[in-house]
Amino acid sequence: MNAATVMNGTIGVSDKPEPTPGRGELLVCVRAAGLNAADLMQVAGFYPAPPGSPPDIPGMEIAGEVAAVGADVTRFAVGDRVMALLGGGGQAELAVVHERVAMPVPAALEWAAAGGFPETFTTAFDALFTQCELAMGDRALIHGAAGGVGTAAVQLAAAAGAVVTATVRNAGLRDAVADLGAHRVVAPDEFAAQGPFDVILELVGATNMAANLGALAIGGRISVIGVGAGANADINLLTLMAARGRIHGSTLRARPLEDKASATRAVEAHVLPLVNAGRVRVPVAATFPLAEAAAAYERFAAGGKLGKLVLLP
Repeated sequence: MNAATVMNGTIGVSDKPEPTPGRGELLVCVRAAGLNAADLMQVAGFYPAPPGSPPDIPGMEIAGEVAAVGADVTRFAVGDRVMALLGGGGQAELAVVHERVAMPVPAALEWAAAGGFPETFTTAFDALFTQCELAMGDRALIHGAAGGVGTAAVQLAAAAGAVVTATVRNAGLRDAVADLGAHRVVAPDEFAAQGPFDVILELVGATNMAANLGALAIGGRISVIGVGAGANADINLLTLMAARGRIHGSTLRARPLEDKASATRAVEAHVLPLVNAGRVRVPVAATFPLAEAAAAYERFAAGGKLGKLVLLP
C-alpha cells in the first residue's frame, strides 16, 4: 500500500506492507486522513509514535470504510463508514484501528470533513468539558481559534451556552471564526482586556501564560494543549493562588486504550448529535491527494488557514 512516510526529517510517500487487524481491531480503507501539528512534530523528530503504532507513518485521525475485521469485533462490520483515533499510521491507503476508538460517520459529514473530525473534536471536547468542566454561561477564551482544534472548541463552547472569546492572528480569518459562534474575536495581544475568563484553552503556548493568569476569573481553569509558541513560561504563583485557579496539561495521542475509548464515547454521545443537527461542522481549508503529502505538510507549516488540511488516499 502507499503511505506517507517519514524519511530523514522529511515526508514522502512509499510502498508499505498492508496491516492486518488483530483482536478487536478494524482494517479501514482510508478515504480521508486529517493532518495535525503533531504530525509535523513527528517528521521533525520531536514527537515519536507511541508503542504499537507505525514509527514512520504519521496520521492520528482517519475516516473510511471497514475492509476487514479481527476476532471479537462486535460494533462494526465490513462496509461500515467509520472515523477513528490512531496513535499513528493513518496517512496511508489502509490503517488498523481498535473498534473502541472508532465512531460511525454521520450522514452529514463528507469524507474530507470526517477525516478531520476525530482527533480535533475529541481533543477540544476533552479539554473543555472533561478537564475544565465548562458549563452554560461560563466565559471561555480559545487561543489559536482558526486552527483545527480551535474551530472545534469555538463551536463546542458556543453550543454549550458559553460566552466565547477567540484569539486569531490572521485578521482575514476573524469574521469566519465569529461565524462559528465566537462572540468576540480579537488579536492575540488584545485578549487580556476582554477578561475575566472562567475557562482558557491554550493552543499557542508559553507566550500567553502570564496574560492568561492575569485574565483568569476566580476559580478559573486553564487547559494547555498546544506549545507551538514555546513550552517554557514564567508564571506568578501568587496570581494563580489569588484566583484559586487551576492549570491542566494534556495530550491525547499516547493515552492508553481505555482512556481513548472513554473520550471517544463522550464525543459520540455529545458531539455527533450536534453534527447531525447541523450545529457543528468541520471547516476544511484544503485537501491533498496522498501523493502530494509533502505539499500538504508545507501548507500546514505556512499557517494562516481556517480549519483542517486533509489527505485523501
